[in-house]
Amino acid sequence: MKLTYTSLIQKVSNLFSNKLFKNSSWGIISQMSQTLFLSLFFVILARKYPTGIFAKYIVANAIYQLVTAFSTMGLSQWFIREFIHTEDKDSLIGKFIKMQIYFGLIFYVINIGLAFLIYGDQFTRVLIILLGVNVIFDNLINGIKSLNIANFEQKKTFIILTIESVLKFAAGCLLYIYPFSIITLSVILIAIRFLSLNLFLNFGSSNLVSIKSLWHCSVTYFDMKALVIMNWAFVIIGGVSIINWRMSNIIISKVLTAFDVANYEISFKIFSIAQILPVVISTSVFPLLVKHYANPEKSDFFAFYKKVHMYYLLFGLLSYTFIYSFAGTLIPIAFGNTYLNNAEYTRQMFLTILVFPTALLQANVLIAMKLEKQDMLFNIIALVVNLSMCLLGVLYIKSLSIVNYSIFASFLVFHIAQDVLLLRKKMVALVSVFKFYIITAVFIGGYILLSKVVNGYLLFAVTWITTLAVTFAGKKMQLLPAKLKTA
Repeated sequence: MKLTYTSLIQKVSNLFSNKLFKNSSWGIISQMSQTLFLSLFFVILARKYPTGIFAKYIVANAIYQLVTAFSTMGLSQWFIREFIHTEDKDSLIGKFIKMQIYFGLIFYVINIGLAFLIYGDQFTRVLIILLGVNVIFDNLINGIKSLNIANFEQKKTFIILTIESVLKFAAGCLLYIYPFSIITLSVILIAIRFLSLNLFLNFGSSNLVSIKSLWHCSVTYFDMKALVIMNWAFVIIGGVSIINWRMSNIIISKVLTAFDVANYEISFKIFSIAQILPVVISTSVFPLLVKHYANPEKSDFFAFYKKVHMYYLLFGLLSYTFIYSFAGTLIPIAFGNTYLNNAEYTRQMFLTILVFPTALLQANVLIAMKLEKQDMLFNIIALVVNLSMCLLGVLYIKSLSIVNYSIFASFLVFHIAQDVLLLRKKMVALVSVFKFYIITAVFIGGYILLSKVVNGYLLFAVTWITTLAVTFAGKKMQLLPAKLKTA
């Protein structure tokens, strides 16, 4: 018993000292709290503003996020990879952060141009220009966040972003005390973001970034041009993923109704909650993938990849089945009876969660292997699939369902393209690729069929108790022969 107890304590100690666990656990806890407050903020907006005004805010926010996706020039992953290996870290940090500031200013001008180019409505233009100010702040914050990831100090990032989410929720709560316009709310949100920027500079950068150090850092136009040309694949990779989601807002606003814009955004917000776990864990997984791949002996790299892939697969299945069973109950409670039919659209969007986590992992693997140009090509192919299906489908069928199925199709194509490349590089076996798709299809197909005859609460509970028991019991059985040999 003593041996067992000691062994248990040792395992717990090892877990808490593990870099991946420490950074990911902080990220998950922080992101869950952020999501709670930001989701409540979003619910308040959906309830307190008319659908037409709410839809215009969503469109303006989509334009700002679309521009932000390109304003960083996709250099975050490049910086993290270079930071791990470079000797002159101070010079790299200074140049990277200063470039982010310059790119932010340039793309804010582009944001203003898009406001006048795409929308003739003056109110929408004002919202786009106001929210676009955040592009400048976001770029500087993004640079410091990347530095924290490279240093395994995401804890600071998570604390600041949690404070920001609480302040945004508080701003939303003011609407119950003193109702004000969405324009006034946008100004308040800019002030909150500016406060977050100052917290990042004074607390979140580990004293590695300051106004003084940035002022003395020399970055020329030719430095920026050379870096972008050398790493243009990251620019495409960084932008395409956001375009896949945010162009849909613009297409819906032009072809469908304001109600469809609101429905799409509600589904996307719920999907964003599901994204939290794989995205946060990936910020810690990526640097570890880079380190493992740098070792001449690749066995640790393969073992680490396979383990994370299994967890991501399980997470995708869990998320989809949860939404399939409970969306019809939870969404009307949160957003009111106005969006009573949103559950079906959310189920459609959540088809993408079946391939999103593993696609994210495989993208990180390709970049760790310095295959970002191939990953960029896959992103472009996925974008073409999404936009072509979405535009043609919406024009002829005029249904929000087409948008959701187009996004799923694009991610599926993206995932398959990654699989083919990883097969060619002998990173995975053909059997494991087929197993992923067969397990996913059979699991989800069986769950949907059973849901027609079994109570949703009971089905979800029994399915996941059984699945987790079989998965982890099976893993222990596989390890048993090896333990017997060493006994």
